Amino acid sequence: MMGGYGWGGGGGFGIIGMLLWWVLIVLGIVLIAKWLFSGGPGGGRTAGDRALEILKERYARGEIDKNEFEQKKRDLRG
Repeated sequence: MMGGYGWGGGGGFGIIGMLLWWVLIVLGIVLIAKWLFSGGPGGGRTAGDRALEILKERYARGEIDKNEFEQKKRDLRG
């Protein structure tokens, strides 16, 4: 006898479980690679995108007025 290490196995893992395990490992590697190459958390945002977000937040909080917001937005784009 094979002692439970065959196709079905005695422990319930078997060939299907082993395939599922390898699929999960490969999927994890792909997701980590995608995360690393997209710039980590936040996707592929640039520093300019983040600066514009901060500017919008400051305007929304009332820290700057509309004229200052528009001027700084032009400065970021140009």
